[in-house]
Amino acid sequence: MAALYDATIMSKLSTDTILKVEDLAVHFPVGGGFLGRPHRYLHAVDGLDLELKRGECLGLVGESGCGKSTLALTILGLQAPTRGRILLDGYDINSRGADRKMRARTAQMVFQDPYSSLNPRQTVRKTLEAPLRLHGITAPSEIEDRIAEMLGRVGLRPDHAGRYPHEFSGGQRQRIGIARALILDPKIIILDEPVSALDVSIRAQIINLLLELKDTLGLSYIMISHDLGVVEHMSDRVAVMYLGRIVETGGWESIFTNPRHPYTRALISAIPDPFKRNQGDKIVGEIPNPLNVPTGCGFNPRCPEAQDICRAPLVPDLEDVGNGHFVRCRRVHEIAARNAALASGS
Repeated sequence: MAALYDATIMSKLSTDTILKVEDLAVHFPVGGGFLGRPHRYLHAVDGLDLELKRGECLGLVGESGCGKSTLALTILGLQAPTRGRILLDGYDINSRGADRKMRARTAQMVFQDPYSSLNPRQTVRKTLEAPLRLHGITAPSEIEDRIAEMLGRVGLRPDHAGRYPHEFSGGQRQRIGIARALILDPKIIILDEPVSALDVSIRAQIINLLLELKDTLGLSYIMISHDLGVVEHMSDRVAVMYLGRIVETGGWESIFTNPRHPYTRALISAIPDPFKRNQGDKIVGEIPNPLNVPTGCGFNPRCPEAQDICRAPLVPDLEDVGNGHFVRCRRVHEIAARNAALASGS
């Protein structure tokens, strides 16, 4: 097992990188043909590269069907990749003989629906003690104290441990879900729309709790959300995903004040803004079927900036446009120059 932490792997990670995804692809066979061979493959994730720094929150945004949830499940080891590599704190989770328990102790998930993610037949105590007993990282005599400590961290009382999920409000159930994700002391938490199922009045409380826990425990987050307002508030960096690929990534301020990809501009322009700071073309049409990915830039059928070069056979690379801001668009510099000229009135 120690070989999985060899110098070759560790040399590929900077000391501040907790997660590195390299050329990740997840393809699902669809239909059955001759001798049971699939007719086609659905490309849910297709050649994706991603990094998560220690102690940061990376916002992952994009329309439904772009591959965000598949990416999260693959990072957690719940979905096998077609190709690529995932280094989790220097540990190749898909190597032969990889330790699933170690992966679970490194990365956990907080789900969107706090009720359906909890077993209605188990008390909070049973929900929290099960992973502790499975992994054997807490002495049996200390489990009760560990549960009480974790409940306190998420703003619940020790006596809540004897209750069932239906006895709590939605916000309290999400706090239980957060406690369950934290009980093994993971380093990475994937937040899958953690506040979208909650009342507006409760969302701010949960967001503030997550930010406090991140700073107190030194956690790293991947924040999956359709709510760009939440992403802007919580994230240090943002990655925009479309048809299984990252099309733009950078610091949150750079992304929200100077989006360079037409898709990102369209997403941000949809945020309600009384000051009209975010101007961009609206997204038209539906996201293409992953069974029939467009040639070239995947966004070209919906892009108001698309030209013949955008339909060229090769997928454009992520290009560094400065200050850690990367864009997957062949016309990024041309569009930026034109917009600058329009803004200056020349």
